[in-house]
Amino acid sequence: MASAIRLRILRLCLDGALTNKEIASRLGKDPASVLYHVRRLVDTGFLAAEPVRRGVRGSREVPYRATGKSWVLDVVDDKAKRAGSAAVFEAFLAEVQAVGPEALVTTRLGVRLTEQDREELGRRLYEMFDEYARRAPDPAGEPWALFFAAHPDPRPVGNSRAWSGSPVPPSPVPPSEDDD
Repeated sequence: MASAIRLRILRLCLDGALTNKEIASRLGKDPASVLYHVRRLVDTGFLAAEPVRRGVRGSREVPYRATGKSWVLDVVDDKAKRAGSAAVFEAFLAEVQAVGPEALVTTRLGVRLTEQDREELGRRLYEMFDEYARRAPDPAGEPWALFFAAHPDPRPVGNSRAWSGSPVPPSPVPPSEDDD
């Protein structure tokens, strides 16, 4: 799964089946290149082909649907882990580029964590993401993408500023018009 395009294909086919031509069009990619990735995803069980249907001009179309809402891959090789992380990040950037950065809801926080605190944070975030991943899709709901990344702070250890996103941390509640 160290391929951003494969991750994006899975996301596109999550809520509905799409043909190779539809996938390629939505990704802005060549259908032959996309078909290679679609076939790999089918071979590995991440995508399933649905019954063949006839296209507008009588052509044979195979729609594909993702087989799961989320997957947990047990990757033990460090090089493969890095490649997988890079693919997730590339897929995220491509999706942000497609919707525009103004559509993002973001926050950024710099903290100091012990190993135990970092493990607890990771566990709690995993539990929350898992809870939402297991929910049945609401037909009235809008599709959203969630992305979380954590990394060591590249600043020197002696710098103890807690917030690294801007000089003032964002307020959790927008100020009212009365606040001047």
